[in-house]
Amino acid sequence: MVKLIAVEEPDEILLKYRNTPVERLFLYHNLGEKLPSTTVNAQLLVGKCIDHRKDLTIPNEFAYIIRRAGANLHGSEFEISYAIAVGGVSTIALLAHTDCGMSHVTEKRDVFIDGLVERAGCSLEQASEQFDKQAESYHIEDPVEFILNQMAWLQSLYPKVLIAPLLYRVEDDRLVQIVDIA
Repeated sequence: MVKLIAVEEPDEILLKYRNTPVERLFLYHNLGEKLPSTTVNAQLLVGKCIDHRKDLTIPNEFAYIIRRAGANLHGSEFEISYAIAVGGVSTIALLAHTDCGMSHVTEKRDVFIDGLVERAGCSLEQASEQFDKQAESYHIEDPVEFILNQMAWLQSLYPKVLIAPLLYRVEDDRLVQIVDIA
């Protein structure tokens, strides 16, 4: 079972995130704390979807950001390791979001193919082949459950790194904490 915990006040930030870059993320993005002109060094790594509706309010140089469809970071292990080993981050924020296009992407075959034919100039055969070969690997059912699975996978690779699963609500541009209470 999953619990979503909103952050409208600083005391709603979970204790495990206090005095970490995750707390700073909530203070900047949700609570409107004044942004410094720079943080000089990255404080965390953010993994999020390619969706155009998500824009974080954070200072310059605050975070490494990896954007992948559905926030699926498989295949980004080198970038993650670089941010940790060379960039010095020890915290990862994984962002799922509401109304994710990768949720049930396999049901969007006709729209996908028509769009590639019309806007990209692909042939019907090329567009169909691309969808049929790749859509399943991008498909996620539930973004929150998917991000919890990503967290577990990343935690197995990087056991000393704090990993925060978060939900970005596109309807109000707010970050919400995800807690797995199973």
